[in-house]
Order: sequence, then C-alpha cells, then structure tokens
Amino acid sequence: MSVPSNGQLTSGSDGDGGTLVRVKLTNNEVQNGQVTLVLINDNDAIKHGDTNELTNKSPNTNGTHHDAKMKTNQKYRAREQWANKFEFILACMAYAIGLGNVWRFPYLCYKNGGGAFFIPYFIFLIFGAIPILFLEVGIGQYFRSGGITVWKQICPLFAGIGIGTVTISFILNCYYIIVLAWAILYLYNSFSTILPWSTCDNWWNTDKCWSPLLNVTAKHDSVNSVTEFWEKRILQISPGIDQPNGIQPELAITLLIAWVICFFCIWKGVKSTGKAVYVTAIFPYVVITALFIRGITLPGASMGIKFYIFPDFERMLDSQVWIDAGTQIFFSYAIALGCMTALGSYNQFNNNFYHQLFFLTCMNSGTSFYSGFAIFSVLGYMAHEQGLTVQQVAESGPGLAFIAYPRAVATMPWSSFWAIMFFTMIILLGLGSQFVGVEGFVTAVVDLFPRYLRYGKRREWFIFWTCIISYLIGLSMVTRGGMYVFQLFDFYGASGICLLFYCFWQAFVIGWIYKADRFYNNIEEMIGFQIIPWFRWCWKWFTPAATSATLAFYVATHSSIKYNGTYEYPAWGIAFGWFLALISIIMMPITMIVIWFQTPNVPNKLRHLITPIEITHNNNNNNQMDLQK
Repeated sequence: MSVPSNGQLTSGSDGDGGTLVRVKLTNNEVQNGQVTLVLINDNDAIKHGDTNELTNKSPNTNGTHHDAKMKTNQKYRAREQWANKFEFILACMAYAIGLGNVWRFPYLCYKNGGGAFFIPYFIFLIFGAIPILFLEVGIGQYFRSGGITVWKQICPLFAGIGIGTVTISFILNCYYIIVLAWAILYLYNSFSTILPWSTCDNWWNTDKCWSPLLNVTAKHDSVNSVTEFWEKRILQISPGIDQPNGIQPELAITLLIAWVICFFCIWKGVKSTGKAVYVTAIFPYVVITALFIRGITLPGASMGIKFYIFPDFERMLDSQVWIDAGTQIFFSYAIALGCMTALGSYNQFNNNFYHQLFFLTCMNSGTSFYSGFAIFSVLGYMAHEQGLTVQQVAESGPGLAFIAYPRAVATMPWSSFWAIMFFTMIILLGLGSQFVGVEGFVTAVVDLFPRYLRYGKRREWFIFWTCIISYLIGLSMVTRGGMYVFQLFDFYGASGICLLFYCFWQAFVIGWIYKADRFYNNIEEMIGFQIIPWFRWCWKWFTPAATSATLAFYVATHSSIKYNGTYEYPAWGIAFGWFLALISIIMMPITMIVIWFQTPNVPNKLRHLITPIEITHNNNNNNQMDLQK
C-alpha cells in the first residue's frame, strides 16, 4: 500500500508477524547501522520496530531500494473500525432510541396538546437536534477521535467541551443502569402464574392495599397493590434521603447482573459492541409491535389513543410546552454526551454518515410516536376497566414503566406473558443505551491516553474498573433511600441545563471559531458531495439561538425537585444536586484557564489556541508512516 512519507515508502505483511517495508535508502544509511521505522497510527499512538533485516534488491548505488523487515510491537492494538456500516447504524439506534422514547415522549405528547405537540417538537428537531447530531458524528468521523481529543484538535482552547460532555456521560452511566436493575427484578417476578403485584396477600402489603381483582370498591385512602409492590417490595423505600436504611440486597444483585452484561457487551471494543447491538436495537421493535397489536385490540384502547394524539392548539401558547419539547428532543437524541462522536470515529473516512443519520432521525422520532400508540392503548384499556379517566392513570418515567403499565398488564389474559414481554423490552432498550454509553466514555479516555491504554489487555482492565467504580456509585441508589438519590442524579446530573449548555458551545465553536464553511468542506471531503446549506446556517445561527433560548427558559422556570410531588429534599440534598449539574459545566472554563496558563507565551497566543490542529487523511484508511534514523 502506498503511504505518504518524506521518502519513497511502501509496505505490506511479511506473513511472519512483522511488517515488510520497502524504503528508499542510501548505501551509507544501510552500512552505518540499524534504521528505525516508526508507524504512526491515529491520535499519535505509535508502534515501532527495528529493521534487523535489510535486503538489497537493486544495484548498490545511492538512492537504491531496500526491503526492511520491521518487527512491530505486537502488544499494541490499533484503533478499530465497525465491521460494516450496518453496525454503526444499529449502535446509534441502540444508544439514541431508549427508555425516553417509550416512557417520556408519549406522556409529554398527551400532556402538552396531543398532536399539536408535534409542532414545537419538530421545530426543535430541525433547528437543534439534527444539526448537533450531524455535527457530533461528523467531527468524530473526520478526526477519528473520541469525545475529548476531538475538541483538542478542533479548538485547543475549548477542549473542555469534550471533558464536560464526557463527564455528563459518566454520571448518566452511573444512574441510568439503575432502571435496568429494577426491570430485571420485575422480570424475575413476572415468571409466576399470578403476578405478585396483582394481589394483596403478600408479606409487603399493608391493610390499605387494594387490587382490582378483589372486586371491592377502593376507599379514599386505599393504595393500589401495584404501588405497594413498587415501593415496599422493589424499592423498600425509606421516609427520606437522610435515611438510607441499608442496601436492598436484591437490587444490589440485579445491578451487578446488569453491569456484568454491560461489561461483556463492550469488553472487546467495537467488535463485541457491534454484535450486541443486533439484539438490543432490533428486538425491542418486535416487542413494541406485539404490545401495539395487543393494545389496540383491548376494550377502551381508542379512548387512550384519542387522549394521546387529539390536538389542542391552545396549548401552544403555554411556554412550558415549548420547554418540554426542547428538553425532550435533546434528551431523545443523546447528544452533548460525547458518545455519538465516539461512534462516528469508528467509521471509515469515506462513510456516508449523511444519509445514515437521516435514517436514524426517522427511526428515533418514529419510534417515539409509534410506542405512544402501544402505551396509550393499554392505558385506555386500564381506564375503561377501572371506570377512570386516562388523565388519572397516565404517568411518565419510572411511574409509567413500573406502576401504570404493570397495573394494566395485571388485568389482561396471559398477564405473565405480557409482563415478561414488556420488561424484556425495557431491559433491551435500556441495555443498548447503557453499554453504548459506556463504550463512548471508554473511547474518549482511551483516545486521550493511547500510548498506555491501547497496549495488551489494558483497555479491558480499564473497562473492568470503570464498571466496578460505577457499580459502587450505583449502590447508593439501591439503598432503601436510593430512589431519592436516583432522582437527584436524574434531575440534575444529566439535566437539560447541562445538555443545552454544551449543545450551544458545540454549535458556536464549529460555526464561528472552526468555521462552518470549513466543516462543510470537511464533510464534502468525506462523503464526496455537498450537503444542503441548511446545516451551515444552523451551526452559525439557528442552533445557538434555539439552544440558548431554551436554556434561558429552562433556568427561568426551574423549580426545586420533589419526590412524588410531596417529599421536599433537604437543603444539602438540593446542594448535592446542583453539584452534579455544575461539575460538568465548570469543566469548560477550568480547562480554558489551565490551557491558557500552560501554553508558552507565543505571539498571538489567543489565535494560536483557537487554531485547529491540521491533519491529513489517507482516504484508503491506511496508516501514515514516517521514517526516522
């Protein structure tokens, strides 16, 4: 393969574990001793070897060609690539299409005007989420770097963008997997002839327990058996965050199981990740379709669907509707976390991510809309059976997955089967987002320290310790007061404030410092044609405006968190929540200060620190080589 070099250089395999390099050398260079060849891989990671064997293949005159057998360090592991384009698409689907599409979007749609909610949703999609999604994948593919190092190359002064987004990703990875721990325990309890949350004769039930199967009228102070199963059996919840009351052992075990599965999904890098996403990205659609078919055949389903999509255009005058649409779209597309950049970095340089991401966009938003029919048809059935309105049974987030839907399933024929199907879907949706998220974090750190973490089994050990540390942090959320801790992580740690903050700065840096025109040309260099100029306008104008306006509204309307709308957190709990939010935000200014003072005093220092690092690309994805004596 031809490789750029100061001299003439070609290379290939020698079939004996080494690299055979043909290079133009002078006789004096050959006679004076060994020549060291340095093979420079992506991100300046280096492997090298000595030319112990030189074979003269032409007359001994200056400038002749010699074959040099270079024994490279076999422990070094070059940067991987996806086995095919389909794996990249599935990995993006597994990460972006998660629990929020099933348990948050349908509820927000119903709450904020039904079908009218699609107006602000698609405005934020077009002006905000899609431009940032294409930006993140594009820079990853062009610079072949993870979420941290890519910003060091684009604009050294703003390298903190990468550190901040990866910090959010780590926080998200620590608490998102708790949902899987809950779902695994629910799944275990679903393998029963009679679902345990459908009755009131269990050890965890109280005198106030009521179940639709009892054929008695609920009193004003009755507590549904599903709610008691959730709070007293699964969570075993304490009165407050200041009373952890020990670890719930079953959740500690299911959390460990979730982390073990996650580890083995990614421990071999994109080779194992690429195979795992075939299951986690595709099978949930089979389950959603089965639930949809079952749901629309139930009595009362039409009532639930009507509440889901019936448009109420007067709601468009409420600013909260626009805030919900803006925050949901950025959550749903998993941007400002550094992971989409990591996934794009494993593509071949000439991969047409442009068309692939349009497909992902359709699948993501389409899944949100489609799953709403599956969910609300069942909620309509539950309202019909209990003589309630859909408003009284509709919930969002964990309340939908672990209270409302199990309550509906408990009254269906073949209830155990549908419970198993539902929680299998929840686990697969969550697992796909979880292990791809951890892969994105690992990629960012490995690319930051390639000379250390790409040798031998060090990457596997780093993944192992990342899982162990994250598991230990997660144990604080499976105590009997852990639900309160989980809600703080969820509300503050990966909140709209953090995501919108970094979405704004990503668009600003690409649009105004790196220059939108330059990135526009970079994309043309990769995919071979010009994309629509809309993206260039978004990176410069529309996306910074949309994200900054949403962020301002979000902060202006922000209110203190409450659990179940009643429990108020102590002041130290709220302070811890803001610490989780600010720990990622302050990474950018702190990094800017450190980089400024670490950089030697050079002429035009500011210009030097905002100038991107020039890179050259070999479109055949070959490694670059340089020759050093």
